[in-house]
Amino acid sequence: MSIKIGTTAGRPEIEISGSLGLPELEQARRRFAQIPFAPHATLDLSALQRLDSAGAWLLLTEQARLRQEGTDLTIASVPPHALPLVEVVRANLERAEPATRPPLTVATLLDRLGRQVAGAGAFLRDLLGYLGIFTARLLGALRRPRGFHLTSLVHHCEEVGLRAVPIVALMAFLIGVVLAFQGATQLRPFGAEIFVVELIAISILRELGILLTAIIVAGRTASAFTAAIGSMKMREEIDAMQTLRIDPASALILPRILALVITLPILGLVADLSGLLGGALMSWAELGISPAMFRTRLIEGVEPIHVVVGLVKAPVFALIIGIVGCRAGMQVGNSAESLGRMTSSAVVTAIFAVIVTDALFSILFAQVGL
Repeated sequence: MSIKIGTTAGRPEIEISGSLGLPELEQARRRFAQIPFAPHATLDLSALQRLDSAGAWLLLTEQARLRQEGTDLTIASVPPHALPLVEVVRANLERAEPATRPPLTVATLLDRLGRQVAGAGAFLRDLLGYLGIFTARLLGALRRPRGFHLTSLVHHCEEVGLRAVPIVALMAFLIGVVLAFQGATQLRPFGAEIFVVELIAISILRELGILLTAIIVAGRTASAFTAAIGSMKMREEIDAMQTLRIDPASALILPRILALVITLPILGLVADLSGLLGGALMSWAELGISPAMFRTRLIEGVEPIHVVVGLVKAPVFALIIGIVGCRAGMQVGNSAESLGRMTSSAVVTAIFAVIVTDALFSILFAQVGL
């Protein structure tokens, strides 16, 4: 390879002859660095005999560098054998360049806000669509029980319900212990330690028991639903099911969501009992409130409506978690990156939706006096 740098009428002229490829890359880079500054320069490639993609990349990147420094480098006389390669590399470089962000103005902010609102509306429409699919398939299964996948329902009840009992019970037990300890610490200066029973019972039965259970199930089950359905979609198993005239919604979505609707209220009840047990043990150890006294205060001071208020949220939370997980699984593309992105998105979305729904329930119950 030979690179000659000359000057004609104050305009640098660079002539490259021979071969320009990966072995000559570093030498050519050093020679390009020696080009004197001028408003315009010309690069003559008429004597170039061989060019590979590395050489074409060097020519175009050096042209872009010189233009940033104020020198307009014109590539002239490209040989016919090298021209297609230069054009391909140029097209790929232009596609790889990051798009410049528009300046941050009020119009830009409004545009972003509008796009996010439109995206949120489309997402909610999708969720309502999957809710409609679940309802339609459930009604169809009630009309034609023979087509219902009972084995799949039992399997998913075990996976999302029975296998979640230990973690839910342990979490609720520890929450009860923490509530009793913190309540005792705050109420002792006022001599109102006995009211720690009502504090524990109302907090767990009305809010914390079912809410924390739903959050655990959202993290555990929504990701499992997305991963299972998404991996089937990646392997084109869902396309195969449709070819065999098997409805994916009836075989995959209906049993999973229905299993959640059945088991989440049971898990909420387990969490309530475990939380009360943990609170009773800590009250006994910290405040000297015996289990018999704890039970008496619980029966006399806590209304059963608090249990109803807590457990009535469970089917709604189950629908939200199941629909979000199944919808994310059906949105998975053909890559592992897409599967991981949708799995994490399903967990975050399900937890956020559960918390927002719980807040709406609290407002609703406050308005109706429950």
